[in-house]
Amino acid sequence: TGRDGAGRGGHWCLCPVADVKGRPCEDFCVLQHSNRRVGPGAICVITLAEAHPLLQNGKTITSVNYQISANCSRLQNKVSGKSKRGAQFLTELAPLCRISSSDGEEYTIYSCIRGRLIEVNENIISNPALLQEKPSTEGYIAVVLPKFEESKSVTQGLLTQKEYEEVLLKRLNSSS
Repeated sequence: TGRDGAGRGGHWCLCPVADVKGRPCEDFCVLQHSNRRVGPGAICVITLAEAHPLLQNGKTITSVNYQISANCSRLQNKVSGKSKRGAQFLTELAPLCRISSSDGEEYTIYSCIRGRLIEVNENIISNPALLQEKPSTEGYIAVVLPKFEESKSVTQGLLTQKEYEEVLLKRLNSSS
C-alpha cells in the first residue's frame, strides 16, 4: 500500500505493530519508504497507530519526553555525514520517548525496528497535540534507518494493513 507518510512525499509502506511488549492496544506504525532511489537502506518513520490509547477516548497529551534514563536522551542524538556517524543504535524494544496524558497515564514508545536513530520529532515536545491531530505526518515520533543488510527484512515481523484490521476486529469482538 502506498502512503504519503511523515510529510516527506514519495511512496510509503504502512506496517502496523500490535500490542508492543505485550501491552494490549499499545500499537505503533512503521512507515517504510519504498522508493528505490532513496537506496536499499530505506528510512522508516515511527508513529502511533490509530488504535493506540493516546488516540482514543478524547485523551489529552500533556508532555513528550525523549529523556529515556539519567544517561540517555534521544535529543542528544547527533548525526553527521552520509554514513550517519554518531547516530544512536536502537533495538526493536529500545524506548524512543515517554508520552504523558492528562489522566495520569504514561506510555513508553518503542522503536519497533533495529537501526540507527536519524532524528526525533522535536516539534511534538512544544506541540504534543500534533501526535493526535496528524499522527502519521507532522506528529511522527522518530526516523530510524535500518542496517543496510536488514533493510529488506525489517518489515517481515510487522503486520500488513489487512492483518492489523483483523487484529482490531478480534479486539472488538472480544470486548463486546
